[in-house]
Amino acid sequence: MELTLLGTGAPAGLPRPDCPCAACATALGPAARGATALLVDGTLLLDLTPGAALAAARAGHTLAGVRQVLLSHPHHGPAMEVPAGLPQPGRVPDGRELALLTGHRVRALALDAPGTGYEVTGPDGQRLLYLPPGAAPAGLEEQSVEPYGMVLADVVGRPDALARLRAVGAIGATTDVVAVHLDHDVPPGAELPRRLAAAGARAVPDGVTLTVGVYEDVPDVPRRTLVLGGARSGKSVEAERRLEAFPDVLYVATGGTRNGDGEWAARVAAHRERRPGSWRTAETCDLVPLLKDDDGAPLLVDCLSLWLTDAMDAVGAWDDAEWAGGGERALRARVTELCAAVRQTRRTVVAVSNEVGSGIVPATASGRRYRDELGRLNAAFAQECEHVLLVVAGQALPLR
Repeated sequence: MELTLLGTGAPAGLPRPDCPCAACATALGPAARGATALLVDGTLLLDLTPGAALAAARAGHTLAGVRQVLLSHPHHGPAMEVPAGLPQPGRVPDGRELALLTGHRVRALALDAPGTGYEVTGPDGQRLLYLPPGAAPAGLEEQSVEPYGMVLADVVGRPDALARLRAVGAIGATTDVVAVHLDHDVPPGAELPRRLAAAGARAVPDGVTLTVGVYEDVPDVPRRTLVLGGARSGKSVEAERRLEAFPDVLYVATGGTRNGDGEWAARVAAHRERRPGSWRTAETCDLVPLLKDDDGAPLLVDCLSLWLTDAMDAVGAWDDAEWAGGGERALRARVTELCAAVRQTRRTVVAVSNEVGSGIVPATASGRRYRDELGRLNAAFAQECEHVLLVVAGQALPLR
């Protein structure tokens, strides 16, 4: 089963008309995208968009063989003009299946937002899933689904849709996940493929023809990632983004509750509000047993800086006599044990830490000790990670 992406952008296209933002200003040439529409085997058109016939011609196809046009999302604005020769667009009711004379079968999936998702099975038995913008499948919790050959979805806007599909087995190791409905939320340069790769997805230009079931070399999601950055740099948001397309994430908060500290409570609440509702939270600094649990869900550790504070408290690192009398050796042993567990873990791990040492030298001996030990911890932890990022002003810079 072949499909041609006549467009891969949001309903308003990219760049958006009259939008002065930086993303739209740079979405030129190959980076420009028309509204998403799919031509399946030249006979089924999913979503009718302005200029569909011209887009098909540019891709070396024609709409003359189209026998069915289906809409996936509400179309706002004036009525859409249907090109001559095309059947009137329609919509399959949720849960119903449409059989085409060409041997294709189309089943409509219920969503958690207005619109309809379509599962298309070709005459060759290959299956694809197409989801409209801003929507994710609903009611999948009790289902077990065979992996699709291809999934086309709003990966940037609704990464949790991928998490839901992965949770029921609808996305497997060989599923080709293609991002569509791309808008100006992410700059179209190197940042877009980098962010999609973290979700196990990719983007393609308008006009590309894909074959469902053919293996595509999508970068593997790194199993161990360290995200560094200064205060308010966006490092926690970047870390959360790297796992938001995966189900059953365990968020490990190393900072504790700090009863009576209103500012800390507000920070914790802001973090919880950002996280997907399906994630679980554990408040602990005992990371080694979690890393040794091979069958566990992905871990997001936020953050190593607070883990180090707890470890230094435990070994008496703030007292010079205790530090010299065995505290330093005890801390080194703890860091070595943690990094060894990171090296041996089979879990997916994303850890956050503060990058220090580039600014003012701390005025106290304890502050300088903490700065030095955090630098050593970051270097040792990074050595065991496939991927290391430095976040500056909300921009993620890959170091490894």
